Amino acid sequence: MHAARANNTPHDDRTQSRETARVPGPMASVFANFRQYLLGWDAESRPGPEVDQFRSGLATPQFNGVVRARSTSAIGPAVAAVRRDLADLPWWWWVGPDSPDDTADALRRHGGRELAVLPVLVRSLGHPADTLGPTGQDGALAGLRVETVRDGERLAELVRTYRTSMGIAPGLEPEMVRIESQREDNADIVRLAAVLDGRVVGSTVVINAHRVAGIFLVHVAEAHRRRGIGAALTVAALRAGQERGMRSAALVASPAGEPLYRRFGFTTLSEYRLFAFPA
Repeated sequence: MHAARANNTPHDDRTQSRETARVPGPMASVFANFRQYLLGWDAESRPGPEVDQFRSGLATPQFNGVVRARSTSAIGPAVAAVRRDLADLPWWWWVGPDSPDDTADALRRHGGRELAVLPVLVRSLGHPADTLGPTGQDGALAGLRVETVRDGERLAELVRTYRTSMGIAPGLEPEMVRIESQREDNADIVRLAAVLDGRVVGSTVVINAHRVAGIFLVHVAEAHRRRGIGAALTVAALRAGQERGMRSAALVASPAGEPLYRRFGFTTLSEYRLFAFPA
């Protein structure tokens, strides 16, 4: 177990109660969903007394880091511990509303550099399935289908699609596939592949937890962009959450994807601020 991870204690339970009271209900559910997804990249991840940390071991910052600080009273020692624990890996610190309000300032004081501010978008799933698409959406690309991926070669193709789109080195692909296939929360996860002419050309992953359909890794192969594939994946992701009884869908939007999601009725709930630390 890593230095910033420990079993829950009565003190942690009291801290959790204070956090629940501080973050409004819908927001608390969304960020609990996001924490589960990110922590799932490390089978050993556990909520710690100061931070919730995850370490996949992959040499890419998307899958290593901190997803929540519980207080800023001990942020200096916590930053030092995380930096030691992740010293051999690139990583990010995600600052959202489930951390204390002054977390960003505290990270700057201890050497953190803000990389980006990313909007968290949500929409209700309390609509019939046939109204999930945006008004005026073009017809589906001829021959395109969106299918559920479980394992085997299709899972490798799915990972290859989003790995390539994210600019992650090819050598990391086998380990990414292994982690995806062995996540402890795979019962909550639906992986979707956009398939055209027998090949995977787009991906998304939906985690159904805390009554929220968290939508991650929406990627379309570069040669197939601006052909409606992202829209088809978004519809399929929303339906996957709706069919499993989720109340809402949520995602962290990139600048490129945000216009599409707003067409689908997503609105801003909050934001994440990403921080990095020098080696």
